[in-house]
Amino acid sequence: MPTTQIRSELIVDALQVACRAPSLHNTQPWRWVLTDHSVELFADPSRRARSADSSGRQAVISCGAALHHFRVAMAAAGWDTTVRRFPDADDPLHLATVEFTPSASISEDQRRLADAILARRTDRLPLAEPSEVENLLDAVIADDHGGTVSFDLVAEELRSALAEASYLTDTARLHDGDYHDELFWWTEQLVSDDGIPLSALISAPESDRVDVGRTFPVIRHPERRVEIGEDRSRILVISSADDSPESVLRCGEALSRVLLEATIAGYATCTLTHLTELPSGRDVVASLIDGDAIPQVLIRVGLAPALEAAPPPTPRRHIRDVVEIRRGST
Repeated sequence: MPTTQIRSELIVDALQVACRAPSLHNTQPWRWVLTDHSVELFADPSRRARSADSSGRQAVISCGAALHHFRVAMAAAGWDTTVRRFPDADDPLHLATVEFTPSASISEDQRRLADAILARRTDRLPLAEPSEVENLLDAVIADDHGGTVSFDLVAEELRSALAEASYLTDTARLHDGDYHDELFWWTEQLVSDDGIPLSALISAPESDRVDVGRTFPVIRHPERRVEIGEDRSRILVISSADDSPESVLRCGEALSRVLLEATIAGYATCTLTHLTELPSGRDVVASLIDGDAIPQVLIRVGLAPALEAAPPPTPRRHIRDVVEIRRGST
C-alpha cells in the first residue's frame, strides 16, 4: 500500500513522458486518472482505430506500452510502483491501478531506460542487419511478465515466408474501403497532436525495399538510405499464452521494454501489427515461431546510419486531454 502522497506535478510530468509510448496509428487510446494515492489507467474507446483494430487488442497493447513507460518514468524519479491489472471486474476499460512507494535508490539502468523513452523513434525506412540482437532477448526475458509473454526471433531462412504473409495481408485489405479511409484519416489530418505525420512516412521506392511492413499512403521524397539497399532488420515477435485482456496488456508492457532496451543498445525499431490484426496473418506468424503462443506484435530491429539525423518526434496530445485529477488536496 502507498505510504506517501506524491506531488501531482511530479506524476503529471511522468505521465507526459509515458504518453510518448507508441500506439497504433498514433491514436493514443489511453486515459489516466490521478487520485489521492494511485494512478488509474483506462482504455479510451473513442480513440480506437476500429477498422484496423476491430477486436480492440491493439488499443490494449498500446495502453500496456504506456503503462510500462509510466513505471519507468516513476522509477527514474525515485518511486517504486505496484500494479493491479484489471482491478474492476465490472469495467473492462479499467486496465490498471498503479500505487507507489519511495525507492531506496535510483540505478543507472533506470535512468537509461527513462532517457530512452525520449530518444526512441519509429523508423519505417530500410535498416541494416543488427549485430548480437540475441542479447536484446536476454535483457527482456529476465523481466517478470506474469508467465504469459514469450519472445521469438524469426529465423532468417523463414523471412521470405513472413514477407509473403505481409504482402498477402495487404492484398486481403485491398478493397476494404473502411480500412483505407481510416488509414488516410490518421495519416492526412491537419491537426498536430495525433496521427502519423507525413514526415514519418516513406516513399514508394523506399517502401519497396522493406519486405515486412504495413502499406501506408506514400509520400514524394528523394530516396533515402540507398547504401543499405534491401531491409536487413531482424524480426522479433512478442506473443502471449492466451488472448485474455491481461495477457494482451502485458504484451504491451513487454513491447515497451523491448523498444527501450533496443534504443539503449543503439538499434532502430519499427513496431508492426498489421500481420496480427487478421486471423490469417496471426496463423502464419505462429507457424514460423516455436511453441503454441499467440503472436500479438512484431518489431523490426536493425541499424540506421550512425551519422543520420534523428527524425523529429511524432506529435502527442496535450497532457490535459488525457489526464484527470481527482484529488482531495495536492
